Amino acid sequence: MQGAQILFYPTAIGWHPAEKAEYGERQHGAWETIQRSHAVANGCYVAVTNRVGLEQPIGGDGIKFWGQSFIANTSGQIIAKAGLEEEQIIVQEIDLATVDVTRTHWPFLRDRRIDAYGDLTKRLID
Repeated sequence: MQGAQILFYPTAIGWHPAEKAEYGERQHGAWETIQRSHAVANGCYVAVTNRVGLEQPIGGDGIKFWGQSFIANTSGQIIAKAGLEEEQIIVQEIDLATVDVTRTHWPFLRDRRIDAYGDLTKRLID
């Protein structure tokens, strides 16, 4: 709401090897959905980075980071995505003018009731 055109979300998230089969797809889907929703809610691009590889402490199972860093456009659509296993740099050309168009014409931002925001800064609402 202060004019950012791109939000950067660095993450280091993945699966415990014993939980991947049961929870993996759902956990990854939720992570991706919430990151993409930041683009929609703010009407801007989102660039999400995530670690890849296995971090395994001595005597432990470790965490398998799921990689899949991505860039989402102002509608939350993924326009570039990295892979699962290898470190990768993704480069995507973007049009920053799209941010202004989205914020002007997307009802999510255009029709918000800023007069109702006052209580958001209070600890308790009377």
